[in-house]
Amino acid sequence: MRIPPYHRAPTWQRFFAGAALGGLISWVMFFYMHGVQQEKQIRTIHEQREEIKDLNGEIAIWEQDYKKLNQQNEEILTIQEVEVKITNGKTYSLDQLSIAEAEDVIEDDLSSLLAKDVVSVYNGKMLLIKSIENKKLIINKKRYDLEVVEIMFYTKMNIEIKVKRNS
Repeated sequence: MRIPPYHRAPTWQRFFAGAALGGLISWVMFFYMHGVQQEKQIRTIHEQREEIKDLNGEIAIWEQDYKKLNQQNEEILTIQEVEVKITNGKTYSLDQLSIAEAEDVIEDDLSSLLAKDVVSVYNGKMLLIKSIENKKLIINKKRYDLEVVEIMFYTKMNIEIKVKRNS
């Protein structure tokens, strides 16, 4: 078996030289274009990493400020409403109107606590309890003593009270 003598024909020599040169040029162009694209991708990824790093830093600063503001707001909470509930009015056969009037009288007495901060009211809770328990209510021409069962402090102060018949 013999190789055909193409090395003597100039047309074939030009064809193979052109194919080799075209392959080399396309290979160089491919690597150049691929390198440029990769460089753009690397630059974009680097910029995005920097931006993410900056945004994460800003988020941390915002969260820290948010926590600090929440803590300050919790420290300066004020009482905005006082609600009094008499729990054992039915044991003395008191009607709802009498119970509601008694609750309103106690709420009016405690109206001075409105717009005061919760911490200072909480610190004076023993004085508050004593002032409520020393009060005598007259309901249906009968005298009743008060006993504080529970007090909940927040922006709305809830007080549960039991009434006792004064002997």
